[in-house]
Amino acid sequence: MSSLEANGVPVAVCVPGLGLDERSWARVLRRTRGVVVRLPGMGVRGPVGTLPELTEQLLAALGPGRCVLVAHSQSCQVVAAAAAWDARVVGLLLLGPTTDPRMRRMPVLAGRWVRTAVREQWWQVPFIVAQWLRTGPRDMTALWRRTAPDPIDERLRRVGVPVVVVRGERDALCPRDWAVRLAGSASRGRFVELPGAAHMTPQTRPDQVADLLAGLLAEVHEEQAG
Repeated sequence: MSSLEANGVPVAVCVPGLGLDERSWARVLRRTRGVVVRLPGMGVRGPVGTLPELTEQLLAALGPGRCVLVAHSQSCQVVAAAAAWDARVVGLLLLGPTTDPRMRRMPVLAGRWVRTAVREQWWQVPFIVAQWLRTGPRDMTALWRRTAPDPIDERLRRVGVPVVVVRGERDALCPRDWAVRLAGSASRGRFVELPGAAHMTPQTRPDQVADLLAGLLAEVHEEQAG
């Protein structure tokens, strides 16, 4: 990838969630500029490496220049690690981080998934299934096992850039207390809740996500320029 900056403004680099691909970001990127980086388990069939290996793959795809990393769901661990390691990352937008330690037991995870799924907009079903089939269940499972134990809250304590943690009001996969805790872990973190939304906010709330992203890009650009 060539230099990410355009006229000195960092570019958004979006990373899909578990099993998803660039189609999950299409509605957001029609409203604001950016690129998508797919990784194993996130739009690319394996092998799925460890979290450090996934982070290295993401960083290798960036090229020179500054960027704001935008993550959804399971990819939040990867971008948090990238921000802690690399000065090119000047901001993070985390949508529905699914790293709550209370979800590491499968019965709890399954129950929260069902509670969230019934609150989603059903027009998404064929759209999401097509993405899952592209990635494959084996690699989706591998991604979950390799990243779920990561203490993202501890990583965010080492991140000095602006961090915006966003959750849908009806998202049981990312409980409110967990999202607030993550925002509070970062020295420059803040929490945003989208009323009425569930987990798939890049697809169901593209206007609001694009507005949040545009605001974060403007913030880091002004900061760097000043």
